[in-house]
Amino acid sequence: MASVIPAKDKKRLEVKLGELPSWILMQDLVIATGIQRGYYWYYNKYIDVKKGSISGLTMVLAGYMLFRYCLSYKELKHKQLRRYQ
Repeated sequence: MASVIPAKDKKRLEVKLGELPSWILMQDLVIATGIQRGYYWYYNKYIDVKKGSISGLTMVLAGYMLFRYCLSYKELKHKQLRRYQ
């Protein structure tokens, strides 16, 4: 007889389509906790220091610019190809 595993303890590939909404809601707290820990780690390491500099904010800006470039890469590539043809 097959054992019944709670949806919370299942891995991503073991979750059935009908169990997906409840599994996501159970995992949401874990994701939010990880984001919060990352934010506090970054803030304590680069922003809230005795001898602070602009480097912490510069890294955020550079990350944002890289993220936006990745999102618009397809359109930029299309424009470049069209320009030289």
